[in-house]
Amino acid sequence: MHFESELKLLLMSQHSLLYVVTDEEERLEYTLRKIIEQELSGFMYYWDFIEGYHDNPNNAKKATGNPLGALEFIDNSTSGTSKFFILKDFHVFMNDISVIRKIKNIAKKLKNINCNIIISASEIQFPPLLKNSITVIEFPLPNVQEIQIELERLSKVLSINSSVCIRDLAVAYKGFTIDKIRRSVAKFISSQKSIDSITDCILEEKKQLIQQTDILEFYPCNNNLSDIGGLINLKKWLVKRSDAFSQQARTYGLPSPKGVLLVGIQGTGKSLSAKAISEQWKIPLLKLDVGKIFAGIIGESEKRMRRMIAISEQSAPCILWIDEIDKAFSRLNQSTDSGTTNRVLSSFLTWLSEKETQVFIVATANNISLLPAELVRKGRFDEIFFLDLPRKEERANIFRIHLMKLRPLSWKNFDLTHLSILTEGFSGAEIKQSILEAMHDAFYEKREFNTRDISNAIKEFIPLSFSDKSSISALQNWAKLGKVRLASDRSINN
Repeated sequence: MHFESELKLLLMSQHSLLYVVTDEEERLEYTLRKIIEQELSGFMYYWDFIEGYHDNPNNAKKATGNPLGALEFIDNSTSGTSKFFILKDFHVFMNDISVIRKIKNIAKKLKNINCNIIISASEIQFPPLLKNSITVIEFPLPNVQEIQIELERLSKVLSINSSVCIRDLAVAYKGFTIDKIRRSVAKFISSQKSIDSITDCILEEKKQLIQQTDILEFYPCNNNLSDIGGLINLKKWLVKRSDAFSQQARTYGLPSPKGVLLVGIQGTGKSLSAKAISEQWKIPLLKLDVGKIFAGIIGESEKRMRRMIAISEQSAPCILWIDEIDKAFSRLNQSTDSGTTNRVLSSFLTWLSEKETQVFIVATANNISLLPAELVRKGRFDEIFFLDLPRKEERANIFRIHLMKLRPLSWKNFDLTHLSILTEGFSGAEIKQSILEAMHDAFYEKREFNTRDISNAIKEFIPLSFSDKSSISALQNWAKLGKVRLASDRSINN
């Protein structure tokens, strides 16, 4: 395991004060015990605020309720056999000046007395005065192989017989702690539900887990590619990558796709495309509210970005939908930002370039000119698609899709060709709105709506493109220069 190797290396290379970020104390203790007892040959001491030192009868209850006393105990240790002191939740006491001073004093002598301090904490929270003394390492959630081992153990202990593949369950449980997995399995058994229906229940639990973070939203998907009128190039590109996250693709040697940037004015199908990708690829969709990343407290925005990345990777394979990303990074042009947006953007760009997990980014933007050049350069995304206003044939198809849903038996009675001619310059969203407006008018008159009602609604409608010609023109120029790819199967001059 990468974590075990890294931790062993740190302990052997005189990194005497480690700060391990985790919510899994029990699993961390097991991992530490395995490394220390089997490979480093040392004694382990555990301390927490309520019980003091324990796990050793000679030191039982020492330094109970006394964090400074816990450090004194370490300070009084003699050299000899290696000693490893695990201090649980110690980060909550590390803003006290006496604790800070004591840690700095001890840090100087730990190497001489052959001791290591390992602080376990659920978050990174220690004063700047200690940043040069402490090495931070994150204890990752269990990977698919570890989850699979635990599920196999549980299936034997609980005598579970299921046709569901353990490997598939392990993938579904990715992002859960071992304790959460155990409680989840116990819940299913207690509910007397069929174990074969466990995957749907896991998805619901994962949804609740993600929504508790208040950064990401587990987004339901009820749309597929057939709900999109036009955008032939985009749809072909997506269909070809439908199995890109499969084991067969990895065996073939294909790298996981990074993501796409969808640009175009409002209503051209960017959000609909994000939902359709999730349905087409059969992987969950997480939506990021970029506004929630930026917080007023210094350092909080960067922390939230790291948290968002961690949650996304824990939920992989998944799609991360970042809506209207241009609005978030337009802050770069403001002088009142104190560098926060630059730091957040830097973290995001680094992740985009280096991520190896199966998180597919779908970013949407209305105004590409607001995006920093670093974000749109080649390599950040697999492709940048320009979603232009639909041409006549595409508008007819959009009318057909909406009318088939609203009037599945009588949609052929509408003159789609006539309606598509009338809606020159309309976006897909505006076409849908014109149909709804016609329905309201007819419903008010207590009759069925028809082509004339939609035509009248269209004549009263002022499409957004009439007031946003500069944005469309700029995007069309980008397409002509080859900086973005047309989502529709046509020439930019059509």
